Amino acid sequence: MHYKDKPLFPKDFLWGASSAAWQVEGAVAEDGRSTAIIDLNSKKKKPYTDNSIAADHYHKYKEDVQLMADAGFTSYRFSIAWPRIYPDNSGVPNQLGIDFYNQLIDELVEHSITPIVTLYHYDMPVWVDEEFNGWYDRGIIDAFDQYVRTCFESFGDRVKYWLAINEQNMQIVYGDWLGVCKYPETWFEDKWKVNHIMNLCHAKAVIACHELVEDGKIGPVPGMVPFYPESAKPADQIAAMNAEELTEKIWNDFNANREYNGFIKRYWKENNIDPDIRPGDMDLVAQAKIDFFGINCYRSNVAKESPVASDHQEIGLNKSGKKGEFVYPNYPGIFAQTVNPFVETTDWDWEIDPVAMRYLLRYMEDHYHLPMVITENGYGAHETLGEDGQVHDQERIDFLNDQIYQVGLAIEDGAKVFGYNPWSFTDLLSTGNGMAKRYGLVYINTTDEELLDLRRIPKDSYYWYKEVIRSNGQALARPKG
Repeated sequence: MHYKDKPLFPKDFLWGASSAAWQVEGAVAEDGRSTAIIDLNSKKKKPYTDNSIAADHYHKYKEDVQLMADAGFTSYRFSIAWPRIYPDNSGVPNQLGIDFYNQLIDELVEHSITPIVTLYHYDMPVWVDEEFNGWYDRGIIDAFDQYVRTCFESFGDRVKYWLAINEQNMQIVYGDWLGVCKYPETWFEDKWKVNHIMNLCHAKAVIACHELVEDGKIGPVPGMVPFYPESAKPADQIAAMNAEELTEKIWNDFNANREYNGFIKRYWKENNIDPDIRPGDMDLVAQAKIDFFGINCYRSNVAKESPVASDHQEIGLNKSGKKGEFVYPNYPGIFAQTVNPFVETTDWDWEIDPVAMRYLLRYMEDHYHLPMVITENGYGAHETLGEDGQVHDQERIDFLNDQIYQVGLAIEDGAKVFGYNPWSFTDLLSTGNGMAKRYGLVYINTTDEELLDLRRIPKDSYYWYKEVIRSNGQALARPKG
């Protein structure tokens, strides 16, 4: 629907930004923190730097929170590093790790910034991986339950919004890239056993949150990439539906409805897959009623029919930031991904499609009728300081303006969205591209090649976003076209 007036955001709408511990904190060997699998993985991403220092948020969190407050933030979505809380298998939490997050949370609350905390954002401790073979062994369920209960008991008096597992769907879809897959030759079958164990961990976190945190709310945070059909051809529509099922919908259905949907059960049967669902598992899941969805959305995709006789092609992610390196996957008889000629792309071949945000929020509202908060949405770019010592990131401003406007339109359409937290507050370590792919509203003065002074330099987008927040969205420009 077209609206004559600009969209209105709720008076108590949460405006902020996001980060993740392993990508922003640094200090990977300080104050008792042990090594995470993702630390080791980041060291393999040469020529990009690893996460040893990242944005050094661990030492500069007060400066960072002050910048948030100066911009008018009312929320900040961040994650807790599991190896800071439980650096070994002794069962004894690390008080220094707890102290750090207490200090960060206190600093946020003092500045009237609502903390939104992710419990797991890819930083599995090495000791957990060694003891439980990563996510492959059910022993991790109790270890995860111990960890999240410590977080709820330590921080739940001030943190009321929790996210269980960041982008579980993407960890399964891109298991090799995100370090979840340990045995590539059997991953096609293994991933559904791994996914089920992750679902049980999610359930444990939801149950513990409601038990231990007064007025606590918790939800999943899927990585959402809406799929459009390439054409009005009916088979393309089914292909797009297949793509959404196998990349996001089966996870959302499970979390909202607390059962596996018919599509995935039939898929398992067709492919002779046993997800190892044991007696009592679904009774546990039935108790895990979520309160909201976190929404990570950057782009959209297009799907088309894939003939059964066509050649299989796995996805090839653009890891260099040079346009045109993305390889579109093809899954015979299911779907093929293809180019969208109607949108521009970033240097990493990610579609720039603000309308996808409105589409997605309406889709989620129609399917699940639950509140939502945007927990990631942003524009990654190659950036350096200009001759004037500043970063003039008009492309990011344009991107965020149009995305937020579409969030507003979705709210006008009836979607229950209570906050917007783009990725990311400061520049931080990209999952695959080190410091070369920058998302921040605030520039961090360092590079992959050279550790510089780590100065915080607000970009033009920081000052623009400050005005958007001050006006509660009324400073947004109407999108062109």
